[in-house]
Amino acid sequence: MHSPKQIAHRFREVVLDGDWVAGTNYKAQLADLSWTQATQQVGDLNTIALLVFHINYYIAGILQVLEGGSLDIRDKYSFDLPPIQSAEDWERLLDKFWTDAEKFAQRIEQMPQEKLQEVFVDAKYGTYQRNLDAMIEHCYYHLGQVVLIKKMVRRH
Repeated sequence: MHSPKQIAHRFREVVLDGDWVAGTNYKAQLADLSWTQATQQVGDLNTIALLVFHINYYIAGILQVLEGGSLDIRDKYSFDLPPIQSAEDWERLLDKFWTDAEKFAQRIEQMPQEKLQEVFVDAKYGTYQRNLDAMIEHCYYHLGQVVLIKKMVRRH
C-alpha cells in the first residue's frame, strides 16, 4: 500500500512535474501550446482544451471532498467546457488546472494513512485509495490523448 505522500508524488508526476511513467506530464505538454492549438478540432477527437477541462473537472470535484465538502460532480457535465475564445481564456483554464492540481496533491499529503482505506463518500465508490489511484490512471489515459492530438495539431 502506498502512503499519502507517495500518492501525491505520483499525482504530481502526471500533472505537474514528472516524466517517469509517460516521459512527460500535462504541464510540459501544455507549456508551448497556443489557445488556437488547444481548441483546434482534429476530426471527431476531443480538443486538448476540452481534455484539460475534463480532467480538471474531476480533480476539482474530488478536491472538494478532500476539503470536507460534498461530491457534486456528475459525468454528464465533465465535458461542459465554456468557450475558449482568447489566450486569456486558455490561461485561465490552465491556471485553474495547475492551482487545483497542487491543492489536490497537498490535500493527499495531509491525509492520514488510515484514511486511504475509508469509504469515499459512499460504499459504491470504494475507498479513498481506489479513487485516488483512479484519478491518477484517468490523468495518464487522457495525457496520452493530449500528446497524440498535439502532434496532429502541429502537423496541420
